[in-house]
Amino acid sequence: MSDHAAPVHVESAPEGCARVLRPAPAVPGRPAGPPRVVVLGAGFAGLTAARALGGAPVELVVVDPRDHHLFQPLLYQVATAALSPADIAMPIRAILGRRRNTEVVLGEVIGIDKVRRRVRLPEREIAYDVLVVATGAHHAYFGRDEWAEHAPGLKRLEDAIDIRRRVLLAFERAETATGEEERRRLLTFVVVGDGPTGVEMAGAIAELAKVALARDFHRIDPRGARVLLVEGGLRLLAAFAPESSARAKAALEALGVEVRLGEMVTAFDSAGVALGGVQVSSGTVVWAAGVAASPAARWLGVEPDLLGRVPVGPDLTLRGYPEIFVLGNTSAVAGPDGRALPSLAPVAKRQGEHAARAIRAALESRRAPKPFRYRHAGNLATIGRGRALAEIAGLRLYGRFAWFLWGAVHIAFLIGFRNRAALLLDWLWAYATSRRNARLITSERMG
Repeated sequence: MSDHAAPVHVESAPEGCARVLRPAPAVPGRPAGPPRVVVLGAGFAGLTAARALGGAPVELVVVDPRDHHLFQPLLYQVATAALSPADIAMPIRAILGRRRNTEVVLGEVIGIDKVRRRVRLPEREIAYDVLVVATGAHHAYFGRDEWAEHAPGLKRLEDAIDIRRRVLLAFERAETATGEEERRRLLTFVVVGDGPTGVEMAGAIAELAKVALARDFHRIDPRGARVLLVEGGLRLLAAFAPESSARAKAALEALGVEVRLGEMVTAFDSAGVALGGVQVSSGTVVWAAGVAASPAARWLGVEPDLLGRVPVGPDLTLRGYPEIFVLGNTSAVAGPDGRALPSLAPVAKRQGEHAARAIRAALESRRAPKPFRYRHAGNLATIGRGRALAEIAGLRLYGRFAWFLWGAVHIAFLIGFRNRAALLLDWLWAYATSRRNARLITSERMG
């Protein structure tokens, strides 16, 4: 692949029609060929767009700093030893690499030149005719990045493996601890954040301690582990109805989780966490309280919203640059109520589909698709084995049926038959036996 795109213009067509990709006059030294579409990020939005363009008459380049697509909603299950990393990740090349019009580039984006239409990587530039920016989000500590050392977030596979190591090591060290105070500290787990990740993580740690590990130690009783879920707001799962929030709190407390609402975290250190002026000794703290978009707004030279996202129009393109689409957690798109759409996998996938349709319409000189609209289908969250909440089409479901629905939705979103089959078998095994198959401390760093 040449790092120079074919000489193609993206021109605005009359209102109601697609933008048209038109060949430009030949430029010496630049190869002729199909338009180049560069997709930054192989998350839900970027990968969906790339797959939808697989047979299009374009040169497609997908750039990601990691070699795998990750199903982030189930990261917490890797972090609590319910699933192995391979169950929720798949190599990007295995998904896209066999398509003749597609090239996968492993690389870190450091900038975008909108005028010259170049994506900058540390050692090269990649020219584009159409750019799809879908670089996702990372955990944010509200300006206190030093907290990351003591309270890791959960956005990458590496994060989940690190948290799994910390959680499992806490039980191992408690088994050999000589002092009761140190043992209590090691067996105290704190999760910060009231969203689905925080709720699911707290429930999974409690279930790991009180069910899966209950008979595996001789000097300690894992069922005595203390799990705290801390949130500065006054209820859990703010996106859910108050009744569902109350049910989630009751379900967590039934698992033995201490739900601490209206309490603000003011500090972290190796000894634990400070809630206001009260120190809670803990060996393991997990951060699930906030996220921020990738640096895409800085690369594109635009003012981001409060979460660092790039404001885009109803066609999902950057104002003044119709050849640049911004999707997924990277973008701020207004919904029907005027508020930004939620950062959810279904939203990202629909945006990827919309961008691909718009690009195909431009290639074929067809009418552009209607402005992007997303109707939120509902909310799902799980709280341990056999417990879940579902709010769909005005219905509120709770318990085992909601849990099966939650599982079916997540399996449907996974890419690859092997991943779906492995996940289903792991869940059925865990449901029948309460065992966890992925209890491995794999890091070389045991400290």
